[in-house]
Amino acid sequence: MKLIIVESPTKSRTIKGFLGKGYEVVSSFGHIRDLPKGKLGIDVDHDFAPTYVIPTKARKAVRSLQASAKKADEVILATDEDREGEAIAFHLKEALGLKDPRRIVFHEITKSALQESLEHPRTIDLDLVNAQQARRILDRLVGYKLSPFLWKKVARGLSAGRVQSVALRLVADRENEIRGFKQEEYWTIEASLQAKQGNPFPAQLTRENKEVIPKLGIKTQEQATAILKNLEGVSYIVESAEAKETKRNPFPPFTTSTLQQTAGQRLRFTAKQTMQFAQQLYETGRITYHRTDSLNLSNQSVTAAESTITELFGKEYSQRRIFKTKSKGAQEAHEAIRPTDPGKAEDALVFKELRAKKLYDLIWKRFIASQMAPAVFNSVAAEITARSYTFKATGQTLKFAGFLKTYPIVFEETELPALKKGDGLNLIKLSPVQHFTQPPPRYTEATLIKTLEAYGVGRPSTYAPTLSTVQERGYVEKDEQRRFRPTIVGETVNTLLVQHFPEIVDVNFTARMEEDLDEIAEGKKGWVPVTREFYTPFEEHLQRKYEEVAKQQIGQDPNKTCPKCSSPLVIRIGRFGPFLACSRYPECKHTEPLEKLEKKGLGIICPQCNQGELTRRQTKRRKQFYGCSRFPDCAFALWDKPTGELCKACGSLLVEGPKQQVRCSNPACETRV
Repeated sequence: MKLIIVESPTKSRTIKGFLGKGYEVVSSFGHIRDLPKGKLGIDVDHDFAPTYVIPTKARKAVRSLQASAKKADEVILATDEDREGEAIAFHLKEALGLKDPRRIVFHEITKSALQESLEHPRTIDLDLVNAQQARRILDRLVGYKLSPFLWKKVARGLSAGRVQSVALRLVADRENEIRGFKQEEYWTIEASLQAKQGNPFPAQLTRENKEVIPKLGIKTQEQATAILKNLEGVSYIVESAEAKETKRNPFPPFTTSTLQQTAGQRLRFTAKQTMQFAQQLYETGRITYHRTDSLNLSNQSVTAAESTITELFGKEYSQRRIFKTKSKGAQEAHEAIRPTDPGKAEDALVFKELRAKKLYDLIWKRFIASQMAPAVFNSVAAEITARSYTFKATGQTLKFAGFLKTYPIVFEETELPALKKGDGLNLIKLSPVQHFTQPPPRYTEATLIKTLEAYGVGRPSTYAPTLSTVQERGYVEKDEQRRFRPTIVGETVNTLLVQHFPEIVDVNFTARMEEDLDEIAEGKKGWVPVTREFYTPFEEHLQRKYEEVAKQQIGQDPNKTCPKCSSPLVIRIGRFGPFLACSRYPECKHTEPLEKLEKKGLGIICPQCNQGELTRRQTKRRKQFYGCSRFPDCAFALWDKPTGELCKACGSLLVEGPKQQVRCSNPACETRV
C-alpha cells in the first residue's frame, strides 16, 4: 500500500477520487511542527539553530500519521508546491522519521496532473525549505525581540512584525498625508457645442495662445470670469478632427495579488475571504493553485480556452496570448490562477458556498477573456479654436466587443457628430466649473495589497495574513467606506518604530529582505548568513534602545504615586486608550484608569501625549474632527466631540455621539452614559 500525505481533508478527498486501489490518502491538517510558544526557540549563538516542537493540537494527527506510515510500503508527500508546502513536507519527514520519502507536486488537482506527478517524483527541495525557515526565524526574531520594547514604551500585549509593521506604516503615512493636505481651488471651462447636424457635445478648454493650460492653471473665479468675458461673441471653428480605430486588450489571468484586489473591488470580499474561497476551489479541483505571482499558462489550457471561446462566441472572438511575468522573483508557482476545465462555466458546477461560486465565475471570466480578441472602438478627437483659445472634444463608440463579451469593464460611450476642419459650430452654453484638489484616499485592501506588491514587500502567501494581523492587533481599522485608518494605538506603535527602528518599517529594507529570501529559495544564498546579516546590527541597535528607555520616564503624572510601591505613575497607552501604570513595571504591575482629563482653554488635554490640546478641525472635505494641537508630533484624533471625561470601564475618552448621546470612544467598549 502506498501512503499519500496532503495538508487538508478536502484535498485528500479530491485526490482519493482519482486513485484506484493500492493508495491511501491522509491529511496532516496543516503544519505539524513549529517554533515553540512562550520562548524564542532559536539558538542565536549557534547559527540560529531552530528548536521545533509538535504543537498540542497536532499531536493526535501526528500519531495517526505515524501509524499509517508504518503500515505503508511507500510514503509520498503531496503538499502544496510553494515554500510553505515544501516546509510541511520536510517537517512530515522529520516528525515521522521517514528516510527517503517521494515528493510530488502539481499545479492543479486533476487526474492527469496527479498521474503526471506520480510518474515524476522528486526529493524534498531543501532550498525552498530553507527560504521558508529563514522567513519564519526572521519573523520570530523581530516579534520576540522587539515586542517587549513596545511593552516598555507603550503597553504590555502589543507586538511588532516584520512585514505587518511596514503595512502599518503605509496606512499611518497616508493618514498623515491626508491630515497635512492643503486644498487648492481650480476652475475648468466647458463649452456645449453643436454642429449643423447632430446633438450637442461637450468640449473642454485646453490651451490659451497655443500653450497648454495646466490642471491648476485657472485658480480663481475671477480668472475664469475673465476668460468667459474674452470668449463673448467669438466664433467656434473646427481646427482638426481625427477619427481612428483604437483597441483595448484584455487583462492577463489572475495572480494572487490581482485576484485579491479584483475580488475586493467587484465582490467586496476581504483578502482573507478571497483566499479562503480560493482554497476551497483549489482543493476541490476547480482552479489551479491560488498562491502564485506567475502569469504563465499551459498550452493545454490555452487550447481549451480557444475551443470554449469559439463555441460560445465564434472564432473571431478568439486570440491566443502569452503573458510575461513582471513580478521580481516570481517563483512561487508555475501558472497563473485559472479554471482547471475552461469548458465549465460557473453554472455547470455545484457549490456549497455561493461566494465560492462567485469567485469561480470571476476567475473563469478573467481567464477566458485573456484569450479573447481586443475590444475595438471608433475614436474621434477634435480641436476647436475660439479666438486665442483651443477646446478639445473626444468621443468613442464600441465597434467590436471582443473580450468585453465575457469580462465587462466600465467605459463611457460618447458620440461626436461628423466634423471636418473649417466647420463652424454653434455655442449652446459656456460653463465655468469650480473644483478643489482632493487628498490622497485612504488605502483599501485592494490598494494596500497593490502597494505592498509594487514595493516588493511580501509574497503571494503573505498579503492576506498581513492585512488580517494589523486589524486583529487593533493597529488599523476600517472607516465607513471600508478604507483603512490607523487607530490611536497603531499610530503610537508606528511613531515609536519609525523613531527607534526605522529599518524595520522601511519598505526598501523589507523588500531587499524578500529578495534575499528569493535567492535562498533559488540556492544562491545560504539562510544562515542572510539571517546573521540582519540580526547582528538589529540586536546591537535594540540593546542601545533598551539602555535609553531605562534612563527615561515617559508621560509621568507628578500628582500620583503607585499605591503598592510608592513609585511614580506614568501614563501609557493600551489597546483601549490611555491608563496609569507603575513606572517600575514589570517588577510592579499596578495599573489604574485615568479619572479625568484636565481642561485647558477651550480644548481638552490630549490623552496620548498629555501635552497638546484637543481642538476642533476640519478635513479637506469639510468633515469635522478633533485632533491634538501638537500635530504632527502627536497624531491623536477623534471624529466625535470629546466630553473631557474618561470611561470608567476602559479608560478611553467619552465622546458625544449622534443625538447628544455620550458613549465610549473605544469601539470595543459598550459603555453608554
